[in-house]
Amino acid sequence: MLVYLALAVAIIGEVTATVSLKLSEGFSKPIPSAVVVVGYVIAFGALAKVLELGMPIGVAYAIWCAFGIAAVAGIGVVLFKEPLNATVVVGLVLVIAGVVAIELGSGASA
Repeated sequence: MLVYLALAVAIIGEVTATVSLKLSEGFSKPIPSAVVVVGYVIAFGALAKVLELGMPIGVAYAIWCAFGIAAVAGIGVVLFKEPLNATVVVGLVLVIAGVVAIELGSGASA
């Protein structure tokens, strides 16, 4: 259970940092810029803990990326009014399907 908590922290850190990167406007705003650095430090530290706890690297990275991509895309649509169309939705579904396939193939779900 601790491994999934660490993975959730890694995902939240990465999503927070990525959204803050947009808000920093090229690192011209100090507070969002600081959040970028802190968020990525938290994300990579927590991801390292996930690997230390024994989750296979392919599974951990796939879940981390997929959840991050989906969350950032959703935040982009809601917060930044970025377009959402059928192609984007299909892409997100494919990313998530790929993660499920990697997890099932690794035996992590068994």
